[in-house]
Amino acid sequence: MPASHVEVTITGASQLVDEIVALLTNEGFEGFWEDDNLLKCYVPEALWSPQLEERLSDLLSASAAARGIARPAWLISHLEPRNWNAEWEAGIVPIRVSDRIVIAPTWHPATLQQGDIGITIDPKMSFGTGYHETTRLMLRMMERDVHAGDQVLDIGTGTGILAIASILLGAEHAIGVDVDEWSSENAPENARLNGVEERTVFREGDLSVVPESKFTLVLANIQRNVLESILADIRSKITGEARVLFSGLLDVDREPFTASLKKAGYTIISETNEQEWIALSCTAARP
Repeated sequence: MPASHVEVTITGASQLVDEIVALLTNEGFEGFWEDDNLLKCYVPEALWSPQLEERLSDLLSASAAARGIARPAWLISHLEPRNWNAEWEAGIVPIRVSDRIVIAPTWHPATLQQGDIGITIDPKMSFGTGYHETTRLMLRMMERDVHAGDQVLDIGTGTGILAIASILLGAEHAIGVDVDEWSSENAPENARLNGVEERTVFREGDLSVVPESKFTLVLANIQRNVLESILADIRSKITGEARVLFSGLLDVDREPFTASLKKAGYTIISETNEQEWIALSCTAARP
């Protein structure tokens, strides 16, 4: 019989989703689901304890304080045994994320139309499947901004979906990096599923694990404070008038982040929006 779980429903955490998922994964949480302003997090009952609840409280407080926002609220529910994996998989179905790009899980193949680009993803977590606005915004910009022969750097690659999409859109080669260990296993699997394993490389870590430079396109779908901390490092990796696409940004991030971009030597070319999320396409020259 499947083990029982504790469900932690966090509200008001839209700016902290990626950070919370990373932190709670290290605490033994096994599943996550985002729905509007709610983030549902699941951990086996056997791992739940007053000490874990206290660590959860401290993590949320620290993350919110670092962003200068109110601490999210949360509700704890003890759930009866259910086949959570099957239920989660049932909720992930093919989704059209742009004019041409359709994302589908391995267990639910998509029906493609002429001219469509189908990407198959077998996610280890519920992010990087095309269901989050930040991923969709990046893919829509990439339809326009990926050029034939591009050398691509994908920062915060997750499932590898953006690196894979860049190859299918015409890029020559892509390197994806992510600090999460699960990504270094899952992204190569997804590259093989889409037949692009020989044109993609995935590494665990930050930009220090990328000695290469001369990238013509950089993809960065991460929260604002991380993006701002690596703006100079990104410019050291590019060549010529490279294109840099940023996502993971909320409407409230627009003014401070655009100021940071200008100070760091970037020029904003266009902005794409979905609900409260924004993404920016920029150019920058190597310093």
